[in-house]
Amino acid sequence: MFCELKNNSYIMSSTEESQSSVLEFFMLVGKLKHLKRTGWVLRDISECEDVAGHMYRMSIMAFLLDDTSLNVNRERCIKMALVHDISECIVGDLTPFCGVSKEEKHKKEMEAMKRLCSLVGEKVGQEFLDLFKEYEEQQTDEAKTVKDLDKFDMILQAFEYEKQSQFSVNLQDFFNSTEGTFQNPLILKWVEELKLKRSNCLQPSIPKPSEPECDQK
Repeated sequence: MFCELKNNSYIMSSTEESQSSVLEFFMLVGKLKHLKRTGWVLRDISECEDVAGHMYRMSIMAFLLDDTSLNVNRERCIKMALVHDISECIVGDLTPFCGVSKEEKHKKEMEAMKRLCSLVGEKVGQEFLDLFKEYEEQQTDEAKTVKDLDKFDMILQAFEYEKQSQFSVNLQDFFNSTEGTFQNPLILKWVEELKLKRSNCLQPSIPKPSEPECDQK
């Protein structure tokens, strides 16, 4: 029986209520598909990426982690990448330019996480919360690696926007903000490759055999 009659009113069973909560969770998370990343909005980037796209590519990047990547747990990194910004479906993509302190931002995001976790059941909810806390605390190799992925995806996206504008837009400040902060050996190789490709685009010349050419695709 899916519901019971009490005082002439139908009361949802626990199963029905659970599915209703999960549906609410899906709709909340779906907002991330339309939530533009604040950093790009502030730079007037047209048709800029959304939060869901950012987390998706980070998760794909995490899939490519290998034995040179500090022996991190790849599956945990993938899950963490999918969860690390999920609270933004409620609080938005808060940055220092939003007039919100780091402490207030963390408080708002934690409250949002608790609300989201309450909708998916205790087991999954606790896993979401644990992953979020681990990322925020930045104490494990997995958390540090996912942070590296977060920064790498940002500068890769910056480079893509520069190419899209045929380099009429300069987003050097995004690269500057991450300089010297990467820790994962494999991701650091990706960063160096990206910098080399960008350098070739900014200063066109006949590339050496070992240097990637700058294509405008």
